[in-house]
Amino acid sequence: MHRLVARAAALCYVIWGLLHINAAYGLLRLGQSQDPGMVQGRVFQDAWNIMAGAVVAIVVGLTMNWRNSRVGFWLNFTMVALLDIPFVLFVLVPGYAPWWPGLAGPVAWVVAATLSAVALVGRHRTAGRLSSVTPRDAVAGSRP
Repeated sequence: MHRLVARAAALCYVIWGLLHINAAYGLLRLGQSQDPGMVQGRVFQDAWNIMAGAVVAIVVGLTMNWRNSRVGFWLNFTMVALLDIPFVLFVLVPGYAPWWPGLAGPVAWVVAATLSAVALVGRHRTAGRLSSVTPRDAVAGSRP
């Protein structure tokens, strides 16, 4: 069961990544509408950072979270938090963007992180049960 939960978490990270690829494209278009200068450069930089984070979240999701990796959990949890928390604090809370669809990314992140954590806990509980089975029990097919 924990394998299915880990894969659902990975798919949520893919959804998060796709939402942010779209957001990065929107920022690119916003930057193109600015006069050349510092503001345009910073908007382009932000678009690049969000695009890079989105690609990393998708790759980590499909390669590590899919396999229920503890390292993958911490990589995506931390990186996505570093991208989404400032967005909520500095864009959504002041009202510069609407709450919906603005919260779509953070909601996908919370669901992905929660599912990934549940999958990791399930994996460790299963591993604990299996480690208590002796080789003789395993051959005989009995379980404690």
